[in-house]
Amino acid sequence: MKNKAIYPGTFDPITYGHIDILRKATNIFDKVILAVAEDSGKDNLFTTDERVKLCKNGVKNIERVEVVKFSGLVVQYARSIEAIAMIRGLRAVSDFEYELQLALMNRQLNPKIDTIFLIPDYKYFYLSSSLIKQIIKLGGDIKDFVPASVKNALKDRYKIDANQ
Repeated sequence: MKNKAIYPGTFDPITYGHIDILRKATNIFDKVILAVAEDSGKDNLFTTDERVKLCKNGVKNIERVEVVKFSGLVVQYARSIEAIAMIRGLRAVSDFEYELQLALMNRQLNPKIDTIFLIPDYKYFYLSSSLIKQIIKLGGDIKDFVPASVKNALKDRYKIDANQ
């Protein structure tokens, strides 16, 4: 594959915003690797293997996507799979400063990997995994924001009645 990109993240859990970015990336690249980080520095709700499973389920109908887990620096992993670009989603101006800092550091660590910023559809602009977790914990409905498998996994994790 001559034109491969990596879309890294914790995906704890994956949302329709992530999936929207992934669909856009598959319009640009021959193959996109959705790379689930083992070493995120975050306190994740789901294990790496659970996040990989949820991601695989969430993207199963998107062609030319492979879901993998990785550890270590994402630029090193990107180099090892011969990716030419890293995909990052931007939702708001507040994301830009952090994402630009990451992109510049990654560029310093590996000048051969470009960072491509994609913007989700406006209906997903405000979505975040943290917000999804907060909504469901407080009894809100998240069916419009995540795949059914994610909703069910969150209900199970938080011991919420499946009928809600």
